[in-house]
Amino acid sequence: MNPALQKQPDEANSEISKIDRDDTSSTIQVTYDQENRPGRGTWGGKIEFILTCVSFAVGLGNVWRFPYLCFKNGGGAFLIPYVIMLAAMGLPLFFMEFAFGQFASVGPVSIWSISPLFKGVGYAMTTVAWLIQVYYNVIVAQAFLYLFVSFNSRPPWSSCGNWWNNPITCLDQTNSTNTTVPLKETTSASSEYYYNYILRLSSGIDEIGTPVWHLTLCLLLAWILCCLVLIKGVKSLGKTSYFTAIFPYIMLTILLIRVALLPGSLEGVKYYLTPDFSKLKDATAWTDAATQLFFSLSCCNGGLIALSSYNKFNNNCCRDAILVACINCLTSIYAGFVVFSTLGFMAVTRGVGIADVAASGPGLVFVVYPEAINQMPLPVLWAVFFFLMLVTLGLGSEFPLVETLLSTAQDEFRQYGYLQTKASQMIFRVCLCSFNFLIALPMVCNGGFYLLNLIDSALSGYPLLFICLAEVTVICYVYGLNQFRRDIELMTTVRPNWYWRITWLVITPLTAIGLIIFKIVTERPLTLDKYEYPAWAQVFGRLIGVFPIVCIPAWFIFKYCREGGWIVLREFFKPTHTWGPAEDEHRNEFLSQVREREQQKKQQQEDVETGENKLFTSQLSLGGSKLNSATCLRTTASCLALSAAQADEPSFFQSKLSIAEKLTYAHAKDLVKRGGPDFLNSSEAIAAAAAEGADTTDAANEADDEVKDSSTVGQSGPVPQFTLEEPSPKPRRSKRKAPSFSDLRDTLPKREG
Repeated sequence: MNPALQKQPDEANSEISKIDRDDTSSTIQVTYDQENRPGRGTWGGKIEFILTCVSFAVGLGNVWRFPYLCFKNGGGAFLIPYVIMLAAMGLPLFFMEFAFGQFASVGPVSIWSISPLFKGVGYAMTTVAWLIQVYYNVIVAQAFLYLFVSFNSRPPWSSCGNWWNNPITCLDQTNSTNTTVPLKETTSASSEYYYNYILRLSSGIDEIGTPVWHLTLCLLLAWILCCLVLIKGVKSLGKTSYFTAIFPYIMLTILLIRVALLPGSLEGVKYYLTPDFSKLKDATAWTDAATQLFFSLSCCNGGLIALSSYNKFNNNCCRDAILVACINCLTSIYAGFVVFSTLGFMAVTRGVGIADVAASGPGLVFVVYPEAINQMPLPVLWAVFFFLMLVTLGLGSEFPLVETLLSTAQDEFRQYGYLQTKASQMIFRVCLCSFNFLIALPMVCNGGFYLLNLIDSALSGYPLLFICLAEVTVICYVYGLNQFRRDIELMTTVRPNWYWRITWLVITPLTAIGLIIFKIVTERPLTLDKYEYPAWAQVFGRLIGVFPIVCIPAWFIFKYCREGGWIVLREFFKPTHTWGPAEDEHRNEFLSQVREREQQKKQQQEDVETGENKLFTSQLSLGGSKLNSATCLRTTASCLALSAAQADEPSFFQSKLSIAEKLTYAHAKDLVKRGGPDFLNSSEAIAAAAAEGADTTDAANEADDEVKDSSTVGQSGPVPQFTLEEPSPKPRRSKRKAPSFSDLRDTLPKREG
């Protein structure tokens, strides 16, 4: 190990390396403290990481949301904005978070040691992940319940006549004899089973009711599975991913083969692929594509950072990001074939159009699809396959979300000496899963479905877009895009090319800003089918959406109050001593690279200063005398003012003043920038030295002799003797205005005689 790394914290912190960010950025300081970098586990193999990321990204939204968005926004034409948004926003964010987490090897909160002032972004990510995992497991619980009842000899949603059915409006597809009620006012047996039996839905969110016992038990089962799978951390999660990532594709393929043999399936596929390019003129198609990408790729909720933090340092995260993102998009398209083949079969069976049977969200997987399965041969078998696939998809996305929260909390607690043993970590994981189960109980009550839809709608709006904008801004403009690209090069030996640079720096943040503005302009009151939420629920939903965003400025205010002002707060833009690779070998390489760049930067500064010295070193004529000018513009101007102040004749002063006025505006700006308040102090020091009779320089002595013989000046007294001294540099720039030559003249002592 490098001996410098074995020093005490005070000694280690004294060895500061400065990282050059961008041409317009200042420097940041990085040191190392080994005690604050506890070891973390890694994946059992690269394939485990890939499968876990695929399982995390490919979720229920790929099955129930993407096909409906294609139907809504022009069929195959929707793929155009989807692919464009993937290239402009989705893929760059995916790669950025992969590289971000892999480089630092910590969770989405601790990783903001890159710029501690923006740690609130990490808390915002964790808040979003926590809210999503709470309501997401409720949907998994519903899928569990459907899976269990599918083992009956006859699916309970297949016919009317049960206690949960309305005998007047229920329409039995197997034996439809109801002709007294208009068709638009009827409901299917599967719809009444879902809303009246599974959910026991009340009339509104005002009637929250009590927990539904069968949903509560299934929710408890879902959280027990999460606890058991994640009890040992990432190792057990990686092993589980072999099933959660691969099994859904097997089920999708089996279902696609089955529905492709049904009548009407081809019409459904044609409807799915036929493009309607006129829909692309509507901005809604583009915002839907971007929103779907955020949820489908699981960006900006901390999950990708947490998963990639367990990677080996030299893993090719760029290749992994492209691979997983492409698999996710292809899965969405593949699931669309299964869904629209089924919708085509249902449309032919009912004798209606595909638009009349299309649905999105839980209504598709818990109402439309069970109804289609009921009309297939061997409905029990296909029901088991379908709902087992839903459970697998749901848990595959839920496990990484819970692991994100667990790893984040553990990383934070380790900094204070807690959760250092495996036993304490296991107890903590059990307690956190139990807490989440209790928080989710209101969503399995009679009015819980209204609450679930409220939270889902709130999180799909502003939070992810604001987090995206903050994350890209901090990495590209505060930490520095050039430095981030060098960090990636340190890991993968390849620096990201122009495509990543342009998207990170310009396209992605501008796209996020545009989407935020569009959502603000087009926001409408929240509804669920025909139910309109009351005013207090609308406000509550907006508060849920704003809560993660508030974490960002709240952390600013907290640090401001704690540190005591903006002057001290500026230091928190810089990385702390814990930022960088976790392993000693890579951290040493990282720090040596930083020191090397700092030496190069100092050398460049010295070269620039040497060139400036040569530029400003010239012979100035003072009444026929020649004085060596100072090594910078500040002392040159001081000499001019001093000489002019000693002149008896106004013409001499005017001639010297005109020389000073000929200094370019750019040079004057450089004087203010480099001198600041010390410019005036330097002239005062010169005047004091002259008054005390300090030793003259060679140039001043030569000028004194020549001035005595000069007829232009017309005076015989010696020029006051002075010594030019460079003021010591100040750590902070000043905004004080540079003094004028008249001010300098007034500060000098009056000549006697």
